[in-house]
Amino acid sequence: MDKSMKNHYMQRINEKLSELPWYVGEYVDSRKRKLSPTTLLNYCHDYIIFFDWLVLGNSTGDSRREIDLMALEMLTVREVESFLTYLEYELGNSRYTINRKLSSLKSLFDYLQNKAETKELKPYIQRNVMAKIELNAIKESQETIAHRIENKILRKNDFEQFRQFVAQDFGAFNKENKRLYHYHQLNCERDTAIVSLILGSGLRLSEVAGINLDDLDIERALVRVMRKGSKEQYVYFSKQARMDLANYLDVRETKYSPAKSENYLFIAARVGRKGTDRRLTQRAIEKLIKKYAAAYGKPTLTVHTLRHSFATRYHLENNDVPKLKNQLGHSSIQTTMIYTHLTDEEMRKAVNNMDK
Repeated sequence: MDKSMKNHYMQRINEKLSELPWYVGEYVDSRKRKLSPTTLLNYCHDYIIFFDWLVLGNSTGDSRREIDLMALEMLTVREVESFLTYLEYELGNSRYTINRKLSSLKSLFDYLQNKAETKELKPYIQRNVMAKIELNAIKESQETIAHRIENKILRKNDFEQFRQFVAQDFGAFNKENKRLYHYHQLNCERDTAIVSLILGSGLRLSEVAGINLDDLDIERALVRVMRKGSKEQYVYFSKQARMDLANYLDVRETKYSPAKSENYLFIAARVGRKGTDRRLTQRAIEKLIKKYAAAYGKPTLTVHTLRHSFATRYHLENNDVPKLKNQLGHSSIQTTMIYTHLTDEEMRKAVNNMDK
């Protein structure tokens, strides 16, 4: 993630912190060296939900900022369990999402009890209720995980059909809608390049959004990305992705008129006459994939399922788990093994076809 993108996220983090109690800001400051800006922003969103719940349900103050440390220290296990129930049944959060939000709260409370100190060298809170709360037990085999996502990914001919839909068909289907048609004509090369790059490399959302022009080596079909843990890696992409990226680069300056100092690869369309060029954000990429997926008739498609689609196809064609692990940037090969189960059915059909 380059300096401008980090500054963008830090600005958003600071905006969220201005709405939260002072000690949350202190905690976030303590984690800036170890956690990515995107992770810290997600933490802020989690804290806003938690403190809003405290205000509405427990009469601890008129606003988030007014909730003091004593209110946290006096929380009961039953109250926290009530909050987790609220996340599941009122907000519709999955068990995975609840675990993530609970983990962010555990980290905050651990800081307040075990790391932060008053002037008298005493902890901010003596009692940590979050230490008594266990994460949801989620035990899924790799086969179960594979089964859960197998109907959400693209297979075989779907790769080119979806790419073609983004490149041309979406515009053709929306000719009567002048706004949609014009917007597609403006951004079709960019959007096609994004879809093609994910389907041809398996990059994560944050990695795609963070690419700069000087990270890209079109001739060698390589892109430099920052993986989890701030690890720099060069990742290969497909021939089709190379062609689509080249097509986008051919029109990037004429369509978006970026300032010479702007180095980011994917640019957001300007809004209004005085709009300025800016990096296409992760949220914007999510929204454009969602738009095309819904129009294509496969609304379950997301950036992450496109990544799954690449990995499944790669394993089916190459059967090389260690190389796939490196391509995807997984820290553990066990995570990559899910794709061996996703391709079991294709393997079975291929063997049966030998008897025809």
